[in-house]
Amino acid sequence: MTDLYLASRSPRRRELLRQIGVRFEPLVLRLAQPRGPDIDETPQAGETAATFAARVAGAKARFGLQVLGMRQLAVHPVLAADTVVAVDGEILGKPADRAEAAAFLRRLAGRAHEVRTYVALASGSPSRLELFTAESVSKVRFAALSERQIERYCAGGEPYDKAGGYAIQGMAATFIEHLDGSYSGVMGLPLHETANLLRQAGIADLP
Repeated sequence: MTDLYLASRSPRRRELLRQIGVRFEPLVLRLAQPRGPDIDETPQAGETAATFAARVAGAKARFGLQVLGMRQLAVHPVLAADTVVAVDGEILGKPADRAEAAAFLRRLAGRAHEVRTYVALASGSPSRLELFTAESVSKVRFAALSERQIERYCAGGEPYDKAGGYAIQGMAATFIEHLDGSYSGVMGLPLHETANLLRQAGIADLP
């Protein structure tokens, strides 16, 4: 039996949901051409990290409910999340290439940055929708990094589908001096906040 759909391609989010025993099916939204992405994940002018993450996660969850009807799928709530790394008020997205990944790591090295993950759960129907939301905010401090460390990290495949260009659960764990907040939130799905949200919505039977 399925508790919900997870509107995410992220293997980390799938792993984290399985960790707390939530029964789910993946719901993959369209990313690219020929018709373009289902959800616009481009930061808007003047948009803060907080408003950006909330907008994108909410849009994914709401659109996910519409997709169920379009694809003639069984109706279950749709869970979505968006993770944003920000430094000096600037959003660092997923690096497009090795040069951008290295530039991100140079920005993060030797200082603290903010990681926000916004979680949204849409239930009901598109015409009678109920949206439950939660947010996790963490502060992460990197050690100083040498150019050799940065180049060796970017030579692997780890930075390229991660906000900010690093994975806390991977080799980048060796860069982190201090974490004030949620490890799972930085990974992409804050389990404390997500479990509370699912209890609030009456979705999953969690301890």
